[in-house]
Amino acid sequence: MGDFDIGVITDNLPFLWQGLQLSLLLTGLAIVGGIVLGTVLALMRLSGLLPLSLFAAGYVNLIRSVPLILVIFWFYFLVPLALGRPVGGFQSALIAFILFEAAYYSEIIRAGIQSVRSGQVHAGQATGLSYWQIQRYVVLPQAFRNMIPILVTQGIILFQDTSLVFVVSLRDFMTVSSIIARTEGRLAEMYIFAALVYFVICLAGSLFVRRLQKAKPA
Repeated sequence: MGDFDIGVITDNLPFLWQGLQLSLLLTGLAIVGGIVLGTVLALMRLSGLLPLSLFAAGYVNLIRSVPLILVIFWFYFLVPLALGRPVGGFQSALIAFILFEAAYYSEIIRAGIQSVRSGQVHAGQATGLSYWQIQRYVVLPQAFRNMIPILVTQGIILFQDTSLVFVVSLRDFMTVSSIIARTEGRLAEMYIFAALVYFVICLAGSLFVRRLQKAKPA
């Protein structure tokens, strides 16, 4: 560590920034897609309709039983076969992340929905609202307020998991850091810097979650 060269970091900041942008973009899109699909799965599971409930439960249990890296491989190789044409690594990785994260968001959202008092549902039924209208206008707005901290926490985990996209040749932040480390022969500098960046971003997210939890009304 005596010859620690910070210049290798500053000289490669444009490339590192490009990798970080890809990681953040993938994280943001996967969070949005995962929450949307996860909400649909949670509502299906709670709908009381046996076919929908069984499908949602089967999907969640299947996806949660396999590692994310395997899901990325599946969609990197299977999506082009299904579509009959090549699909970029980013698109296939994004599909894999959305479908994978949806299983976890589904359980979070299902717990959030169940945390809403049953009296709220009964009030909606008394006014003549349908099941889906009750969920849309009464239950989900309250549930999401309760779920924001855990949703942000899952987003932090997702950001860390984006480092797995190296398996489909995407140059995310971690992959770019590794390439520079090997090319420049400065492993210590690059891996320490990468660890610090992940730490700062995840710490900021954790502090945000803690602030939300303190601000949450009793």
